[in-house]
Amino acid sequence: MVATISTIAFQGVDVQRVDVQVQISDGLPAFTIVGLPDKAVAESKERVRAALHALGLALPAKRLTVNLAPADVIKEGSHYDLPIALGLLAAMDVLPREELENYLVLGELSLDAGIRAVAGVLPAAIHASANDNILVCPAACGGEAAWAGDLDIVAPANLIQLINHMKGTQVLSRPAATLADDTPRSGGDTMIPDLSRVKGQESAKRALEIAAAGGHNLLMSGPPGSGKSMLARCLPGILPPLSAREALEVSMIHSLAGTLPEGGLMKMRPYRDPHHSASLPALIGGGHKVKPGEISLAHRGVLFLDELPEFARGTLESLRQPLESGSALVARANHHVTYPARFQLIAAMNPCRCGFLGDGGRECTKAPRCGVDYQAKLSGPLLDRIDIQVDVPGVAIADLDAPAGEASAVVATRVARARAIQAQRFEEHGAGAHLISNADAPPEMLEVIAALTPAAKSLIDQAVQGMNLSARGYHRVLRVAPTIADLADAPALLDRVHLAEALSYRRFGGF
Repeated sequence: MVATISTIAFQGVDVQRVDVQVQISDGLPAFTIVGLPDKAVAESKERVRAALHALGLALPAKRLTVNLAPADVIKEGSHYDLPIALGLLAAMDVLPREELENYLVLGELSLDAGIRAVAGVLPAAIHASANDNILVCPAACGGEAAWAGDLDIVAPANLIQLINHMKGTQVLSRPAATLADDTPRSGGDTMIPDLSRVKGQESAKRALEIAAAGGHNLLMSGPPGSGKSMLARCLPGILPPLSAREALEVSMIHSLAGTLPEGGLMKMRPYRDPHHSASLPALIGGGHKVKPGEISLAHRGVLFLDELPEFARGTLESLRQPLESGSALVARANHHVTYPARFQLIAAMNPCRCGFLGDGGRECTKAPRCGVDYQAKLSGPLLDRIDIQVDVPGVAIADLDAPAGEASAVVATRVARARAIQAQRFEEHGAGAHLISNADAPPEMLEVIAALTPAAKSLIDQAVQGMNLSARGYHRVLRVAPTIADLADAPALLDRVHLAEALSYRRFGGF
């Protein structure tokens, strides 16, 4: 007789149902797990054996076979512990088999029969809700699962609670949905810096506001200590919060990666700032056990790359396709996995290796050749995908004593108003739900969001020739200009002034 209970395997942000089939048969004592288990799954038999022993139950001295079907799909992760344990309990007639038919189970077992948190509970809960299943997950993940909708959730803290619940001697109430404490933490700060703390740099602040309002990619170049990193860390404070749909998208990715803060739904846009030594799999995704990379963890949020030329060239070039498509494809010989990666790239760099190119008193003896060589580490196609490129000069000592500038809350109000204008415009023209800012607008939408006055049309025609803009660069300008107009509450028709400011941000004019 075979006892069967359902769990899931992850394929990107999608899940595939897996049947855990347990058979106890006559023969020499053995405990075998088949169905392409990885190391963590193969080791689950020892955790299951110890957990049952902690409850005073011993495995029968027979042949125990666990099959994870379909057998041609690789099974990874520790969440198979709990379904294997329940399958064994059903095969041993400790639990009635018919009780387990409609359950979807995942959880890791401790040696003392506790149930530990696992990654991927939110996607599993959404799958359970769509298939009218009862979800069994660790108590630590119950608040995360509750966001999947109106489904039955059993979230025990240990195996004995779960057994008692299924036997009817104890009732486990449905966990309440919780929100994560997802305040961005960067550079040791637990709070987002306020823009008012940034002295001077008015042009850079203006560029940051435009980038926030339109979701545009931004590159800041300037000497060390000019405030580039601090400006980037101020960005989450002026971005609008995640919508309900976006929060679910982002939380699913972080649930899969095991980085969902405190087990709840995220409410703030993610902010990721990997070190320049990050490998290609760490940035894009993949690895021995395929996981989302930094660009996917920054989905619907900000990816900040400080010291941009210091990243490996191959790693930077791998950003080109995700910046266009909004997704990361991890290809393997036996399967392909796709993760969402619609992020806003914010990058910072020094003008040269020493950082003081153009400063006659401090630049090195290799200037200006050192600057040319250093900036050549960034390819033209990559720079072509960055909408706004701005110089951030050194801060004068006199500026440090200047009064505080606008607070982030004031700028955030303007950004929110501009985003609302964009959302209304996209809705009126039947755009897809993924369009949330001007930066996401496809070329065919540019005629709608970038209607030009005759003067503006004449200017862009001259700029195409004079600045040698590529077709992509041309479209990037036509996405930035409407954002400038939206911030000025003049979105109906783009004037020459809006287009001129957008063109001024193509600092690398040759691309």
